[in-house]
Amino acid sequence: MGVLDKSMAILEAVEHRPHSLADLTESTGLSRPTAHRLALALESYGLLLRNDIGEFLLGPRIPEMAAAADSDGIAVRARPILRELRDNTSESAQLYQRSGDRRICVATADLSSGLRDTVPLGAALTMAAGSAAQVLLAWEHADQIPTAPTNAAFSTAQLAEVRNIGWAVSVGEREPEVASVSAPVLNSRGRAIAAISISGPAARLGDAPATRFAEQVVAAGDQLSQLLARG
Repeated sequence: MGVLDKSMAILEAVEHRPHSLADLTESTGLSRPTAHRLALALESYGLLLRNDIGEFLLGPRIPEMAAAADSDGIAVRARPILRELRDNTSESAQLYQRSGDRRICVATADLSSGLRDTVPLGAALTMAAGSAAQVLLAWEHADQIPTAPTNAAFSTAQLAEVRNIGWAVSVGEREPEVASVSAPVLNSRGRAIAAISISGPAARLGDAPATRFAEQVVAAGDQLSQLLARG
């Protein structure tokens, strides 16, 4: 195998779950020194990163490069759906994709006036708070519920409930005066490739914003999932 083949074997191995060095050698068939050398090289370029216990997982450069290469992809296709969601709910709408330990706002549809929560395009937000973070974690794998990050504002049990009901809500998790409702955008394997959200002042959305908006946000997520599936 050439260097590129070996590097791809490592990237494909960690696509579905974090791998220790021992896991990498078992999954790829590479020797321990070779797997270690290539994993460190991939990490230096941001293609891999390591979690709190030293396991390797896909790094932030993967979604960044995908977004740059796919100029007519998810962000462009999401824009009319976000605008419709904004108009139907009278709240700002966003699309997030995960990049390492952050979520990136890759598309927005903001209100033109009035009191609003504006998330700038390209903003990198935490994966430890907010309904979009819950959604991206709950559907991170098609066949398992991941654990909540250390010091997260939500629990692993909450992620399981999010997966069960199909949407997530937060009131004051990321910002004290902000509420949001999010739903997944799923690929053909049932994994979240993005989270679609609405957000606004908690005083306006109320203590139970999902009661008013969850159905519309879920429908928008389903619409974008189906649009992407058609290619």
